[in-house]
Amino acid sequence: MSDILRAQQHALTAHLRDPEQRPAPAGLDDTRLQVYRDLLFNNLQALLAGSFPVLLQVLATAEWHALCRRYFAEHRCSSPLFTEVAAEFVGWLQTCDDLPRPFLAELAHYEWVEQALQGSAAEPLPPVPPGTDPWTSVLQVSGLAWPLGYHWPVQQLGRDHQPVQPPAQPTFLLARRVAGGEVVFATLSALAWQLLEQINVGPPRTGGEHLQTLAVQHGLSPAQIETDGRALLAQLLAADVIGPVLPTPG
Repeated sequence: MSDILRAQQHALTAHLRDPEQRPAPAGLDDTRLQVYRDLLFNNLQALLAGSFPVLLQVLATAEWHALCRRYFAEHRCSSPLFTEVAAEFVGWLQTCDDLPRPFLAELAHYEWVEQALQGSAAEPLPPVPPGTDPWTSVLQVSGLAWPLGYHWPVQQLGRDHQPVQPPAQPTFLLARRVAGGEVVFATLSALAWQLLEQINVGPPRTGGEHLQTLAVQHGLSPAQIETDGRALLAQLLAADVIGPVLPTPG
C-alpha cells in the first residue's frame, strides 16, 4: 500500500469518527460521505443503547448523542467483535473525569455485568462433597459469581433518582448466573464482599484462615468474627458462590 493511499484512508476514517473536527479528504462527494457518517454512528449508538437502557433514562437525548460521539471520536477498540463494544465503552468511561453525571461510569459497569455474565464461558463449581466444612476447606469463588463494589447505589439509579453526591457507605453487590442462565443480583455486606475479594486474589487458604485475616485487618480477635463468619461461609457454600478446591483427578 502506497503512503499516499494509506494517508487518504487514515484521513477518511478520522473524518468518519469526528466529522466536526477532522475534514474529509479532498475530492470526495459529501452526499455519499454523509451516508457513511450516519451509518457508522447510528450503528454504534444502537449497539450501545441496547446494552445500557438505564443510561438512556438518566441522560437527555442530546447528552447521550454527545457521549456516543465523543466515544466514537476518542476511543480505539482493541477487539473487532461487536459483542465487545459494550465492554470497551465501560472501560473508556472509567478513564473519563468529566462525564455528564458523576455516577455514569459505575452505572454503565453495573449494566454491563449482566450481559457479561450471561455470555461468560465460565463453568459452575463442581458439586460439593457431603460433609464439606468451608471453615477448614481451601476455598475458591465460582467464576459465575462476581462480587461488585461501587461508590454509588447503582441498583437504585434511574430517571427519578440521580444523586449528585455518593452516600457515605459504598454499595456491595453479588451478581450470579444461576442454573437457568438468569443473572441475579443480591446485596452483600462489607464483610462478605471483602471475603470474596480476598478469596479471589489471595493465596489458597481455608475459610477460617481468610476470616481470621479479615478479623485482624478490622482490629478484632478471630473469636469475635468466628460465629458470624461460619454462618456466612455456610450461606455462600449453599448458594454455590464458593466451593472447596478439589484435588485434580489423576
